[in-house]
Amino acid sequence: MTPDDVCRAVPREAFVPDTIWIRREDGWAVPITRQDHPHEWQRIVDAYDEAVITQVDDGATDKGTWPTSSGSSPEIMADMINALDVHPGMRVLEIGTGTGYNAAVLSTLAGPGNVTSVEVDPTIAAHARAALAKGGYQVQLVVADGTSGHSPNAPYDRVIVTAAARQIPYEWIRQTRPGGLIVVPWAPTFHPDWPLCRLTVHHDGTATGEFIGPSSFMPLRSQRLPQSVIHDTERQWIAAGKPTCTRYGITITAEGQQIWLDTPESPIDS
Repeated sequence: MTPDDVCRAVPREAFVPDTIWIRREDGWAVPITRQDHPHEWQRIVDAYDEAVITQVDDGATDKGTWPTSSGSSPEIMADMINALDVHPGMRVLEIGTGTGYNAAVLSTLAGPGNVTSVEVDPTIAAHARAALAKGGYQVQLVVADGTSGHSPNAPYDRVIVTAAARQIPYEWIRQTRPGGLIVVPWAPTFHPDWPLCRLTVHHDGTATGEFIGPSSFMPLRSQRLPQSVIHDTERQWIAAGKPTCTRYGITITAEGQQIWLDTPESPIDS
């Protein structure tokens, strides 16, 4: 089965909590429940191309401003998993469990017991753990800061990140076997399209990759940026002639990272 087939086959509604959030006309995000708004709840959950907001402002209960956890759309998750190139028997690390839906998809592709998923929020993790167990998915779920990965189960063949990064933690590289792949959304530090990056890890402990297309994910909690940075980035690329995000690449070493345009010999500030 392809990632798209699996994303369609795994029941998303089994992982989405009964309370989700929608953006009101006045700009506030407000909760709706499955019990009180069954048709709207079901419409959002059934939409293959729509994300489901499951938390705002790190746990607000009445209304809020910024989404801080969500179930990504099955469409974008299928695109990311397709880029990840997962095969049966591979050991996979997921950073950002969220609802647990994506971990279930990964487990279906890689096989039982081959997926480790790390979630920073204990409440979100508890919901995901229950949903995965109810569905019979054998995923090891760890409550921790995902920027440290999870070394006890390393090395991994594949690493997938469901939150945007602006700095790749070297632990992700260290915990990936040579030849392994890392797929991670990027925060808008050098391009306003929130580009998606696919990295290959090399025998010398470095990793290189290219940005393969636009995406949009909430940032890692430890790497959040002010909204003003996004607007500054948009102005800088107007200034640079609006190059597409796929012209960029990145090189990562133990000493740091360097983003470049077209070739590694053309580094840029980010």
